[in-house]
This record gives sequence, structure tokens and C-alpha cells, in this order.
Amino acid sequence: MTTLSNKIAFVTGGSRGIGAAIVRRLARDGAAVAFTYQSSGAGAQELVAAIEAEGGRARAYQADAADASAVTRAINDAATHFGKIDILVNNAGVLFLGAVDEFALEDFDKTFAVNVRAIFVASKAALAHMGEGGRIINIGSTNADRMPFAGGAAYAMSKSALKGLVQGMARDLGPKGITVNNVQPGPINTDMNPEDSEFAKSLHGLMALQRHGRPEEIAGMVAYLAGPDAGFVTGASLNIDGGFAA
Repeated sequence: MTTLSNKIAFVTGGSRGIGAAIVRRLARDGAAVAFTYQSSGAGAQELVAAIEAEGGRARAYQADAADASAVTRAINDAATHFGKIDILVNNAGVLFLGAVDEFALEDFDKTFAVNVRAIFVASKAALAHMGEGGRIINIGSTNADRMPFAGGAAYAMSKSALKGLVQGMARDLGPKGITVNNVQPGPINTDMNPEDSEFAKSLHGLMALQRHGRPEEIAGMVAYLAGPDAGFVTGASLNIDGGFAA
């Protein structure tokens, strides 16, 4: 597939899990892909090498999503190297769980910094290099709509905030021909949320499809939103959660 030929994509937190699946899928669809990583430098370079071995183009940049200067610098460097940014995928995120009366303010601030503020920072940086037909895609969470277990207040808050941000940004950027959307995964089989854990089994009982999703399934939704068939989709928060929020 070459639906994204001549497109340049930038993915935050793209070295592992859902992010790596998104990087691979966008590259497979023909885009040149730049992505950030925080600490897994070896894994990031292995991903670049794998994409290049398949004839694609990729570059990795070290940047902490909570560091606005580092994220902005990485996006600017990628735009300088590739010439533009057509697609921004805000994937980097953190998950801290804990009851409100015990939840550390430091963890609350980190949750907001990475899951909300960083999306605004990266979007603003990418827009300086993005023209008509651009796509901004955020990886939110089905927990924005449903939080059926204790300890997730701060995380759910951060993902709910993205819904309002996306709706407002869609209004701002619509006249420029740029779409903005959320993808809201349910439980996905990654290192952070392995399908074979006891916690995972408890989640399956809340779902219509009683299994974890695969990172590649999330990447497929992102690829749709990044591609030409989604030109009329904007301001949306799309669940891909096995019926978790049904």
C-alpha cells in the first residue's frame, strides 16, 4: 500500500508498543516517519533499521514528551530534514494509578504534562510545518468515557481533556484544511498492559469482545485517519476498545 506516498509523519513515543506499531504501519503505507523515544535508544534504532531494510525512510529523535523544548526541537529537526510535516501522531503517554487521597501531586502534574500539555506543544510545533491536508491524530483512551475501576481518576481526567482539545483545535484548523482527531484504545496487549495478567482478565469481563486488542489494530485506525479516505473526519474521538465503553 502506498496511500501515504510523499507524506511525512511524526510520531511521539514511537519506539515501542502502540507507537512502534503506528510507525511501522505509516511507513508501510508509504510515509517517511520520524519518531521520538525517551530512553529506549537501542530499540528506536532497531526500528529505524527495520523500516529502512524494507525500503522505507525513518529517523529517531530522543525527547522526553514532558520537555517542551526537546519535543519542539525534534519536530523542527525532522521538518528540516524531510522538508515538512504532514501527519502528527501524539502517542506518548503515561499511566499512574492511585486513589485520590493518596495520589502524589508530582504524579498528577506528570500525567497532565505528558498526556495533555505535550499534545498542545507538539501540535503547535508541527503546525509551523504543516499545510492543507494535514492530519493531527492523538492517542487517547476509552477511559475518557468509562472508568470502571478505582485509582484511575487522574488518567481518565487527562484523556477526557483531549476530547475538548480536539474539538476546539478542529474548529481552529478546519479553515486551513487540517483535521484533528482522537483514537481511543481500550485494553491493548503491550508491555504496559499485558493480556496475560490478572488485571487484564478482570477487564475482559467488562468488554463485548473479551480479549485485548493488538497494537496493529490501533495502527490501522491511525492509518485510516492519516489517509485520503478520512478527509471529512475531524473533531472526533473514535473508540477502538472491543466494546469496553458500550
